Amino acid sequence: MLSTNAMAEVTNDALLKRIEQLENKNTEASKLKIGGDYRFSVDSLEYKTASNKTVTNDALLTNRLWLDVAYKQDEHLEFYTKLAFNKVFGQPNVQNGAFDTFDWFSSTTNTDGELRVKEAYINYRDTSLFGANIPWKFGIGRRPTSYTKLLSLRDDEGAGSPLGHIVAAEFDGGSFSLYLENLTGISGFSVKLATGRGSSNVMPSIASTPNADNGENINMYAINVVTYADKNLHTELQVLKATNLIDITNAGYDQFGSFNPGNIDLSMSNVGEITLASYMALYNIESLNNTKVFASFAMSQTNPKNGQAMLGSTDSEIGTSFWIGTQVESLLTKGGHWGLEFNHGSKYWRSFTYAEDTVIGSKIATRGNAYEVYFTEQLAKGLTAQLRYTYIDYDYTGSNGFFGSQTGTPMKISDIPATIDLANAVVDTAQDIRFYLRYRF
Repeated sequence: MLSTNAMAEVTNDALLKRIEQLENKNTEASKLKIGGDYRFSVDSLEYKTASNKTVTNDALLTNRLWLDVAYKQDEHLEFYTKLAFNKVFGQPNVQNGAFDTFDWFSSTTNTDGELRVKEAYINYRDTSLFGANIPWKFGIGRRPTSYTKLLSLRDDEGAGSPLGHIVAAEFDGGSFSLYLENLTGISGFSVKLATGRGSSNVMPSIASTPNADNGENINMYAINVVTYADKNLHTELQVLKATNLIDITNAGYDQFGSFNPGNIDLSMSNVGEITLASYMALYNIESLNNTKVFASFAMSQTNPKNGQAMLGSTDSEIGTSFWIGTQVESLLTKGGHWGLEFNHGSKYWRSFTYAEDTVIGSKIATRGNAYEVYFTEQLAKGLTAQLRYTYIDYDYTGSNGFFGSQTGTPMKISDIPATIDLANAVVDTAQDIRFYLRYRF
């Protein structure tokens, strides 16, 4: 039998071990952060077609739920994931939802109620590179590449890393960043190399050549340079190239604009490559109620493959777009903000903004003019409301299409006869009045 002193020692050891275990658990728990973001939206939509037909949805009701989990192992390593649920109220009656589950924007569409992994990635960072005073970061996984820079202002959201003028799409990939302010003496100067895969053309696992791809994967390669950044001014350049881009084989229309549903073929074929570039500048005027003003210019250039047509042309075509806007702090509530934006795109303009959070279609992709005004107000801690109006006036067709001739060809809308079948499918103008309530914790 143990003596009283021995028993006391055993009890103390057990107690100390238990305390240590609890401290370890608390330490681990402090590394874990869980958050949620619920949004109820009602959108009133109106479209006018080239045939002078009006199509409306007076009240599109949607639920959006994001669940966030982050774990920071130490000052170097962190993990983050975001689960996304988007659903219209009631059972969706979708006549053709063939592309709503496309990987580039499946977690931002409202067609079904599936819970999808929107983001899941790890980041590793350090303050020196091979002994030099150069901070750096490496990350890989399903990246935060929607709700991107400048688009994030009206969405009241932290910005994903790409420039929203050319990219708002969900990609799996990796990036490597160098923070070079110490080396260059330029405030905020950094360089990021990124690559992603938007589609993997693999064979089924039970095929004779499982997982073979024939070299036709859709890959994206990009470089981002923050040319200057301080508390008031941010300037940034991004250039990217995407390969093996796609379009459907046949949309069902002939050269006379007549529609034959028997000709529809939604299979995809590769049509070529595209290069995108954007430069943006955002300035915060502290003395004027923290007013933000920004301007962004972007261009796209196609490179058709093997004589195929991209955006309706077998030649390399250049498209351009400019985007300006301003945002001021709300005069009604603390934490709210009001904004006004305008963007214009040319005939052959093509962006990669399929996951933009605008249910009438990406305003940034517009070949024509897009106007937007919004008012975001903070009602209580974590609770916000927004009223937003978006109006798009298209000059050319194909703004929200893919990259070939079937959905991407720019036809001047004013030249399309109102009497042909195609005119019923071509949207001339579109508008969206959105109201939402949003709670975040």
